[in-house]
Amino acid sequence: MGAGASAVSALLGGAAAAALLLRWRGRSGLRRAAAEAGRRRGLALGRMEKAAARFREQNPDVDADPILSLTLVELSEKLRDGSLSPDWVFYTYVDKALQVTKEVNCVTDYLQESESQLQQVKRQEKKDLLYGIPVSIKDSINCKGHDSTLGFAKRLNQPAAEDCVLVQVLKRRGALPFVKTNVPQSLLNFDCSNLIFGQTVNPLDHTRTPGGSSGGEGALISSGGSILGIGTDVGGSLRFPAAFCGICALKATGGRLSKKGVVASIAGQKSAVVGIGPMARDVDSLALCMRALLCDDMFHLDPTVPPLPFNEEVFSSSQPLRVGYYDNDSFTMPSPSMRRAVLETKQLLENAGHTLVPFKPCRVEHLMFDISVRGLFADGSSTFLDGFKGELEDPNVKQLLLLCKAPGWLRRLLSWILKPIEPRLAKTLRNMNERSVKELWKLHCEIEEYCREFIAEWRKLDLDVMLCPIVGPAFQIGFPGKISAAVSYTILYNYLDFPTGVVPVTTVTKKDEEELKSHRGHYNDSWDKIFVKATRGGVGLPMAVQCVALPWQEELCLRFMKEVETLTRRRQRNL
Repeated sequence: MGAGASAVSALLGGAAAAALLLRWRGRSGLRRAAAEAGRRRGLALGRMEKAAARFREQNPDVDADPILSLTLVELSEKLRDGSLSPDWVFYTYVDKALQVTKEVNCVTDYLQESESQLQQVKRQEKKDLLYGIPVSIKDSINCKGHDSTLGFAKRLNQPAAEDCVLVQVLKRRGALPFVKTNVPQSLLNFDCSNLIFGQTVNPLDHTRTPGGSSGGEGALISSGGSILGIGTDVGGSLRFPAAFCGICALKATGGRLSKKGVVASIAGQKSAVVGIGPMARDVDSLALCMRALLCDDMFHLDPTVPPLPFNEEVFSSSQPLRVGYYDNDSFTMPSPSMRRAVLETKQLLENAGHTLVPFKPCRVEHLMFDISVRGLFADGSSTFLDGFKGELEDPNVKQLLLLCKAPGWLRRLLSWILKPIEPRLAKTLRNMNERSVKELWKLHCEIEEYCREFIAEWRKLDLDVMLCPIVGPAFQIGFPGKISAAVSYTILYNYLDFPTGVVPVTTVTKKDEEELKSHRGHYNDSWDKIFVKATRGGVGLPMAVQCVALPWQEELCLRFMKEVETLTRRRQRNL
């Protein structure tokens, strides 16, 4: 008996040691893969540098500044009428993107085939809407021959077999996808860091995050290294980077643009609808991109996309709008600058002849706990955690991983213990447990009912569009992983599947900063306290608002965004 027990103990000990050894070897392999990826990125950036240097040497008279100062609409016109050479534009942006990434670490790969594509574009007789326009692409969007890593080392050396539909359409419209940009590990974070490519920083303040998960795009475009980018959004991943970096973005209705060939953060998750869309420095650029993408090529390549071409009549309308607005969702207390951004924009719109109607978003706490958490983690987080198996973990996602890895009984116990002092965290833990198929179907019914309730209130008030806050200013690096509650202003419109855009309207003032000192939040819990720490010290940083329309009304959303942008710029000129 004793000998048998000893033998079993020895076997178990040996198995444990073998498991540890395999784990160590696996992690050692991942470290080598990450190091190799870093080396390959260095080579890619080196190719960018050589290409730009060669062009400058052959064309010493090309002045980059006038090219970089053009808006997308102006640049498109000059390329199409022949007053600017596609070569000049392409290599100017290659050079600028290289300079930018040396400062903020946003480019992860150079799509060198764009150089041969440039030669093909120059031979085309038809000069389409995006003729000769360099476009940056988020890491998770497939480009043939290149990795879509999602910040995971184990996804390295798995190049996409073909371009995703959107990249194919961009190329057919004359665009030149030329770089891929950084993301947070797993995408489910609004910071921008992973252990392969490192931390991307905000170009306006290097101690702050550019937002995520389309953070590399936000940093590159804000710094002038790209004039147009494509990103994705499942909880604010287009909108956070736009707001934090002071640029514009549009999250389209989930089915308006093709997602074929776009890698999801949680494969198979359908509760929160993934949106895809453009990022740029102004609203007209977003409109031009949508005009180009909503074409027969996309409808043919992906028949699941409804054949709805861009509606010029809606976008160009000047009819007064009936605008709903709110400055507080009663879940995440807005910072003083968030609230002021909405109220000042409301006043500008009223002064311009639009009708502003107070709106109260319904049952946001119910949305966040009983719908959002249950929807994203309906399988008890197992699909999300699959991505991390055998993977080195970025510190910025460790808090979320701890919650996901905790067994159900521990989550329930912690929820009961924390309920009096951390009610939001307690409810989050309680709702992260695995659901049965029946419970998931019930959740889908709840989402549909919530959407009907929201639209009913919208219709009751006879609204055209909605104005509301977007979190800001840019958080200090590392804080997004500690305060998931801040997504309440953005993830709402993923569950509703409404098109939503972001427009910068002001900057943080000293008065905002002073008022932030007395900020207590709705719950006065740790998340409220962290929110203050994350946003303080932001004087001078950009603040934005969200502009929302009903599903499939991207053109109306853009028209509203354009109105906000125009009125804001007019006010700034008159100051």
